[in-house]
Amino acid sequence: MTNKKRSLLDGLVSGNTVLSGFMVISPIIVCGNTVMNALALIYAFSSITFISVMSGSFIPKKLPYGLKIMIYAIIASIVYIPVRAAAEEFFPDIIPRIGIYFMLIAVNSLITVQTEAKFYRMTKGKMTLSLILHILGFDAVMLIIAAVREILAYGTFCERLVDADIIISGFGEPFGGFILLGLFCGIYRGICNVLSHDVDVSGGDADVSNI
Repeated sequence: MTNKKRSLLDGLVSGNTVLSGFMVISPIIVCGNTVMNALALIYAFSSITFISVMSGSFIPKKLPYGLKIMIYAIIASIVYIPVRAAAEEFFPDIIPRIGIYFMLIAVNSLITVQTEAKFYRMTKGKMTLSLILHILGFDAVMLIIAAVREILAYGTFCERLVDADIIISGFGEPFGGFILLGLFCGIYRGICNVLSHDVDVSGGDADVSNI
């Protein structure tokens, strides 16, 4: 895979927000135990992050770094208001279960850290694509882990009973989410190491960003 293609997939694969950067993991660990919870968090994360980062890209770059971070947080807080209002219509029974973690999405690290360190150093087109892939990277991990946890912990999928032979209720608790996330991170890093080794053996560039 060329550096250009690898860069385009950064955030979705090689630099996955959760599995590689260990960012925005608390909602996954605490609340990502059912698919419906995951969908509500995906909606919040995707909409707040995309609108906030795109809006913040118009802030003058000459402003002091600390001031810009404050402005980004304010923008995200403003965006949070209509997103939360819409969520209460689409997920009326889910939002109380998520609690404060829905609010914490508004100050996630993609908004407060990666904006200056990564996104705003790109052209608008590349920034938009990279941002979307980073968001999709989080969404995919959230949905997969939530689905696995719901099946293992409750024997349901989207709150409907499935034919599960083994129920391990601990996976529905935060410590179960932490264990499962750690397992996924280990598998992810193992796959990345194998792919990196294969590229190196074939004579290509073995650099895998953000790993």
